[in-house]
Amino acid sequence: MESPELSLTEWVVLALVAEGPTHGFAVSRLTAPSGPVGTIWQVPRPRVYRALDRLVELSLAEPSGTEPGRGGPHRTLLAVTAPGRSAVDAWLMRPVRHIRDVRSEFLVKLALLDRVTTDPRPLLEAQAERIEPIIAGLREQRDQAHGFEHLVASWRYETAETALRLMRTTRG
Repeated sequence: MESPELSLTEWVVLALVAEGPTHGFAVSRLTAPSGPVGTIWQVPRPRVYRALDRLVELSLAEPSGTEPGRGGPHRTLLAVTAPGRSAVDAWLMRPVRHIRDVRSEFLVKLALLDRVTTDPRPLLEAQAERIEPIIAGLREQRDQAHGFEHLVASWRYETAETALRLMRTTRG
């Protein structure tokens, strides 16, 4: 199955639904600023519900029952579908393309893998392999740059090196 075109928010919501049947309010608590996922990638409640609607529309999630709400209406539980499970499993192990996405997408993938106690080493290894040639290019840019361009190139190079060092030490 080809990977669906989803935003990072939709991927995060799908991964949380894949943990087990849940509802939008529970997902929004996890992605709130103080939530375990929200400390990395915050998703306001309205965006959680929009993401859930889109995931159902794409047949990546489906209604799976209801749960009484606390002082309000029943909450619709959603569960991941087989295509949704395949898509999120593949996405979680796919390295990010750009260094700029290490702070957001890559880190949230590590958090989501940790939530379901999945070994992150395949992702860490794939990500390290992906950014090593990028770092070589950044080193060359830094070495050839002058003035403010040198400062920016140095920042990008050092940030990428630090991320790679973290990947290598976390792999064990």
